[in-house]
Formats: sequence, structure tokens, C-alpha cells
Amino acid sequence: MTTIAARLAPACALALAAACWLGAVPPAQAAPGAAWVDPVFPGLGSRSYDALGYDLAFDYRDLTRTVDATATITAHSRQALQRVELDALGLDVHSVQVDGRPATFTTGGEKLLVTPEHPVPADRTLTVTVAYSADPHASDLPHTGWVPTADGFAVAGQPNSAHTVFPCNDRPDDKAPFTVRVTAPDGLLGVAGGTPTGVSEQGGRTTRSYEYRDPMATELLQVSVGRAELRERQGPAGLPIRDVVPVSRAAALEPALALTPGQLGWLEQRLGDFPFETYGLLPVDTDDPDAFGFTGLETQTLTLYKPNFLLQPEPKIGSHMMHELVHSWFGNSVTPSSWSDLWLNEGHADFYGLQYRYERGWPDSLGLTTLDARMKDTYAKGDQWRQDSGPVAAPNAADLFDEQRYLGGVLVLYALREKVGAPTFERIERTYLSRYRNGSAGTQEYLATASEVAGQDLHAFLTDWLYGTRTPPMPGHPDWTVTPARQPSPHPVRTSD
Repeated sequence: MTTIAARLAPACALALAAACWLGAVPPAQAAPGAAWVDPVFPGLGSRSYDALGYDLAFDYRDLTRTVDATATITAHSRQALQRVELDALGLDVHSVQVDGRPATFTTGGEKLLVTPEHPVPADRTLTVTVAYSADPHASDLPHTGWVPTADGFAVAGQPNSAHTVFPCNDRPDDKAPFTVRVTAPDGLLGVAGGTPTGVSEQGGRTTRSYEYRDPMATELLQVSVGRAELRERQGPAGLPIRDVVPVSRAAALEPALALTPGQLGWLEQRLGDFPFETYGLLPVDTDDPDAFGFTGLETQTLTLYKPNFLLQPEPKIGSHMMHELVHSWFGNSVTPSSWSDLWLNEGHADFYGLQYRYERGWPDSLGLTTLDARMKDTYAKGDQWRQDSGPVAAPNAADLFDEQRYLGGVLVLYALREKVGAPTFERIERTYLSRYRNGSAGTQEYLATASEVAGQDLHAFLTDWLYGTRTPPMPGHPDWTVTPARQPSPHPVRTSD
């Protein structure tokens, strides 16, 4: 995600997150089957089961601007279950079935608690089907994954709001295949990410079906209804590119949309083949500046954008578009094990997005034109950022999308490249992406991969950079200095670059 202002979720994990980094010690890794919670959003997700697949159906009712929906979750029980705990908020649940039989349920907080007719034994496959309705325009929720528009909606579930759109196990590491059906009245286009698999029409309403061929984290789902048209083109090696474009802005957006094939080619040279079967952009049709607090969001295979952003000249948008594209590799194909690993997503996205910018001679927001110059400037701010936002790999819910996770993450990657050299750094990147493709991995997996590929133990080096309360010396740049931290200042919130 490239943010304009932080999408501040409830700050429910301050003490727990702080405990992860005090003393510059990385968070402990949970043993298989052990109780575990996300250090940033400890109230979400369950490890009593693993999702195996989601089948979702959304039916948009244009007269009421609401959605009737059904979600079927197939799961594997890791232990005997007296009840099944789903994340859900703001959903009007009508009925629940477990394995085709009616189940009782209660809702409270951000949970839907389902009690099946009979307990579910450990190591079994089960299905939970939830019929519900939702209002994308609801304004009484503490946070939401709906993006309302004048004639429909889009979805932006990151980081902790997928369960306001569909009941789920809202953990970033519990990835699963998805199938989606979207029904809308004729005149509106219902779409989802992934591959189109069918269209049916009945009574002035059209249902379109989609399949995500690769496992996906819940926060990466994209579903949209609106007055839009499809624009199709090809990327490298014939990769299908499918853009979903507001009809009113289709012609004006074409120059930006036409940039994608070249961006794909540039990035594939550095990270390998595109990891999914398709890609595309979805400029959401809203002029509301408060509709969502970011420029773009990397929903899997169909990246969400504010449309007016893409109407600018290429030097104003190119590095942002590259940033979101990088997330197809870092964040989507390889999903973080927990939200404390966000620096892996955002640091890598900025790292390559800035390289793309500087190769083209486009000055950044500070007027700088090289990555070395930008990193020297960021390095000087290191201690202040660590004081204000904590170490790079120890966010909390309030500062999750601070600049520390973005440019602070770039600084860590830059330091690693300076230490091991560019060729070894590239091998680390490709090895990590290949090893964990279609899965999840975190900071410790990245450190282990870097050490293995480099042929030297980099754990202490990277731990200092990621969890230390002081900025370490920069390899190869003994003249770089860190400005002493002053009193705490406002968090370095991510801004347009």
C-alpha cells in the first residue's frame, strides 16, 4: 500500500508490540500448534483451524445500495472444536450452517461464534456457510473494508478490515484459494480479482464468476461493482492484463494504464516472472477524498487506485505504480507471517519503486535524484524515527503505516546490499521469493535466507537494523551520521513521494 495518510486502526496492541522490541530482541516464533496471536492485531484470527478455501457470493442491490452475500469457508480443524470462531464486524448475519446443518451463532465485538450441532473432531475438514447482508456505506464502524461509490463499491481490507466484508479467519498467514461470484443489475459491472470463469444473466441481473488460482490472504480480496468497462492488453510473455476502468474516465486514464506492460518487464528482470496468472488496475470511481486513505492498494491481481491520481503525468505516478506492482511479489505471493513483518512488504515496494524513479531521473519529494542521496537523508533521521515509531520490524496498530515501515525498511535493505554486494543481494531476493511463493514468511525467514545465500551469518547484523533502538553504522559509508533524537515528535506518517 502507498498511503497518503495513515489508515489508523484501533491501537489495541501497544503494550504487546512494545514487548516485542524492548531490548532489541526479535519477537519469539510460535511453535507449531502453540497458542499465538498477531502482535499488532491480537484480537483477530484463530489458530484452532486453518482455512482451505473461500467461496463468496455478493449480490448488489442498487435500490438500497446494500449487499446480500453468502460466504462458505472450508477449513481444517487443528483441534477439537466445540465452536468455530470467525472474524466478522458490521455484518447482519441471517443464518449459519456447519457441514450443511443449521448451527447456532452469536456475534460480539469483531467475532462471529458458531456452535455446530455436534462438536468437530480434530484433524477434520468442515464447511461453514454464512448468509448475511452488509451496507458498504455504513458509517458507524470503527473501521471498514468497504469503499463506497455513487453506483456501487470496491473493497480495501488491508490491514484488519477484510472481516467487515466477509466472515473469515482474518490472519495474513492463513492463505487459501478463493472463488467469487458478483451479481449486479444490468448497466453495472461486477468484478473480482483473479480469472473470469463464467457469466450468467437472469431477470435484468448479471452474475460474473472469478477464481483466484493461487492462495490469497483475506486482506487482499478485491470485489467491485460500478459503471465500468474492461480494458485488456498483454504484458511480457503474453501475460493477460485486465483493467477495470470507470466509464467516465476511461479515455483520460489510458495513458497511465498503458504503462503497466513496461513496468512489468522492468521488474521481472529483477525479481523473476510475475507470480500470478493476470494483473490489472482498478481506479475506483469516487471523488471523495476521504473514501480511503491511500493512493493505491495491492489487492491481489487487481490493484485499487484513486482515479484522479492516475490522471497525472508519468513522473508523478510511475514510482507509485511500481511500488504497488512490487507487492505482487512481496506481500501477495509471499505474504507476511504477521503484521509485524510489514516492513518486508513496504520496504521492498519502496526500494524498487525508488530505483525505478531514479533510473528515469525523476526527482523525489525532497528533490533528490539518487538512491544513495535518499538513503543518506533517511539514515540521518534513523534515531528520531526509532524513538517516535519504534524499530523497523516492531510496529503497533497506531504506527503500522508510518514511514518507518516504508523508507525505514528501504534503509535496512540498502544496508544489506551494501554489506553483501548487489549480486548476492539479488540472489537473496530471488531465493526468498522462490522458496516462499504462494505461502507466508516473516522477518526470521528473510534473515535465514539472507544468511544462507550470503554464506555468512547475518542475523546479528540485520537484528540490529530491524529491532535496535539506535541506528547502526552504514556499511561502506563511514562518513554518514545520524542526527541525535530530540523529544518525541509526531509519528513520521507516510506521505506522497
